[in-house]
Amino acid sequence: MRYVVNLVIVIGLAAGLLLPATEARSVSLIRDAEIEWVIRDWSEPIFRAAGLNPDAITVHLVDDRSLNAFVAGGQRIFINTGLLQRVRTPNELIGVIAHETGHIAGGHLARFHDATKNATATSILGMVLGAAAMIAGAPQAAGAALLGSQQIAQRSFLQFTRTQESSADQAAATYLQDTGQSVQGLVDFLGVLGDQEALLSSRQDPYVRTHPLSRERVSALENRAARQGQVRPDSATDKLHLALIQAKLDGYLNGLQATLRKWPESDNSLPARYARAFAYYRSADMNRALPLVDSLIADQPDYAFFHELKGQILLESGRVEDSIPPYRDAVRLAPQESLLQTGLAQALLATENPAHLAEAEQALNSSLRQDPDSPNAWRQLAIAEGRSGDLGLSALANAEYFYRTGNYRDAYGQAQRAARMIPAGAPGQVRATDIEAEAKRLLEEQQQKRR
Repeated sequence: MRYVVNLVIVIGLAAGLLLPATEARSVSLIRDAEIEWVIRDWSEPIFRAAGLNPDAITVHLVDDRSLNAFVAGGQRIFINTGLLQRVRTPNELIGVIAHETGHIAGGHLARFHDATKNATATSILGMVLGAAAMIAGAPQAAGAALLGSQQIAQRSFLQFTRTQESSADQAAATYLQDTGQSVQGLVDFLGVLGDQEALLSSRQDPYVRTHPLSRERVSALENRAARQGQVRPDSATDKLHLALIQAKLDGYLNGLQATLRKWPESDNSLPARYARAFAYYRSADMNRALPLVDSLIADQPDYAFFHELKGQILLESGRVEDSIPPYRDAVRLAPQESLLQTGLAQALLATENPAHLAEAEQALNSSLRQDPDSPNAWRQLAIAEGRSGDLGLSALANAEYFYRTGNYRDAYGQAQRAARMIPAGAPGQVRATDIEAEAKRLLEEQQQKRR
């Protein structure tokens, strides 16, 4: 799992959406090629049914165990890892995505979009968490989360009205029907939320509080589901993919003992072995993790993400050269996944072998064409350009990295350096001056807010 611990941006001590201040904690965004691939595969038909361009919508993963999903910053959907772990069927998750798509298509966050249209995902999350902390009564946490972000009115925060919720429900039902999928998954998900309405506010999942529920909403969706004709059931492949990403999250986040209780050694299924492989890997027991991954590859040799995990285990075990073939296999099997390209480049650069430099640069440039907002890819490109002797482009890549991780002071300094070193009028020099100006503006905004 490419869980970018070294790059993740902690957005300050803020409550998870509308959690009480006493439960304040740090929340961050994560990246994972497999989870993003699955969600994109399931989301794109929904986006098209809504008349939206799938390439214009980004789905972000939030490292938070609570059950929540929300839209912010225009065409961005944020999904908590807790929601991914707790949905029971692919149709439930697709129903949630369809509902959030209904909010986007309905323009329910127009004011919030205006405030965040040029913001990065991390700064948007900071705004969301900061507003949540203010509402929950934690102004100090809010100040930390909102530092460097534009202020947003509390009334435009992610608290939808029941009318908007019903509108998003009905839009979601239409998208699901138009794509031949059942409305029942969304009904079932709302049923889980309905069970929480009797709980104290402090014990409710945030989704309940940001998406007000009513019996009328559920009844209207139940009627749509009852009237729906023949639908396409969840395929065996989709069920397996959900089980695999849930197993991955369990193994990575829940610890070895909890993982072994849920996925015991006696369970030889693909998801169980996948969960244990991640749990052993996280426990630094590579001698147990690697045989499990090899068994997964033997059973599913064309599944790119098993090869990715093997490459990552070998790389982090110090077997750098050995990690390159599985990363190459992962890229060969899923060339459209930018994070796999970046992982391969990172392994190639870790060898410090000049013979691998050209391949690393090619992989990084391919990755950035697909995902120009990837901080890790820019960081690795800075290393590659530096080793190739182009210090101007190395400084520019560092400026891109710092800008995308919210470090505007270092972005400004690296952009200044790049602008001096790259020939005047060259595309890189123009980009450097753009970053320099934008970083300077954002730094000045930060200073004003401190006063």
